[in-house]
Amino acid sequence: MLADIASVPQLARNSSLALSRGLRSWAGLVGAFALTGCLATTQQEVALGADYAAQINRQLPLVADPQVSAYINKLGDSLAKVADDRSLTWHFYVVDQADINAFAVPGGYVYVNRGLIERAENMSELAGVMGHEIGHVVKRHSVKQMQKAQQTSAGIAGVCIFAPSFCNSETGSAVVQVGSAGLSAKFSRDDEAQADQQGVIFTTRAKIDPHGIPNMFRILLNERKSNPGAVEVFLASHPLEEDRITDTNAQIAKIPPAQLVGVTLDTPEFQAFKRRLISLPRPPAPKKP
Repeated sequence: MLADIASVPQLARNSSLALSRGLRSWAGLVGAFALTGCLATTQQEVALGADYAAQINRQLPLVADPQVSAYINKLGDSLAKVADDRSLTWHFYVVDQADINAFAVPGGYVYVNRGLIERAENMSELAGVMGHEIGHVVKRHSVKQMQKAQQTSAGIAGVCIFAPSFCNSETGSAVVQVGSAGLSAKFSRDDEAQADQQGVIFTTRAKIDPHGIPNMFRILLNERKSNPGAVEVFLASHPLEEDRITDTNAQIAKIPPAQLVGVTLDTPEFQAFKRRLISLPRPPAPKKP
């Protein structure tokens, strides 16, 4: 779908106008809250997220395979049900992009790139990433980030706050016009630490081995050394240093041993899910402008 948009300039312009209209309602609301210093209510956050996710789902290539979608939502729901008490309706998607990334949209929408999933060695590592992203939603980091973008006159960051690889591509540049601050937006170290802590809590509650979180950090750090371009997008919004491995391991060490009895490291279902994903046609490389 994205290649078709890129090949037809008029369609790209029309898509840009449609995106602008679709984002207008949430942009105005976020701007209003930026001026008052207040955050949206849960109901308003859900409305914002639904509008925002609808635009993302039209612009990003999502894996539509029923088996893949069923598994990612089953795993996500197992974490979300122990994470949030606001009765959000959660949605989980696999983005058909080979680079490593994951992001969450206010209101309960979580996206994970197939490139990250394919590098996960077991279920607990993917669950750790998803628990971390759920933590961003629960702590409302994304809403605060959108408000900050408005306060600093960054304009509408659109999907670029969360998926800069798309906006850096030829297609994304034609479809979405954003301020430079939107492309460099990143969570603070405090936000990341909070999301890490929430991820450990949520995976443990879901009876999933929380060691998947520091283990996935090791995979990403090793990837940064061997293939830095693959993790560029993830690191643009998720600063990653060795101390996050140390900090999450320290948090896990404080968990009463009884709570870790019977936690799950991996499952045949995850490995079947991963094989299914790998078997699907490879996503096209994004075209640079």
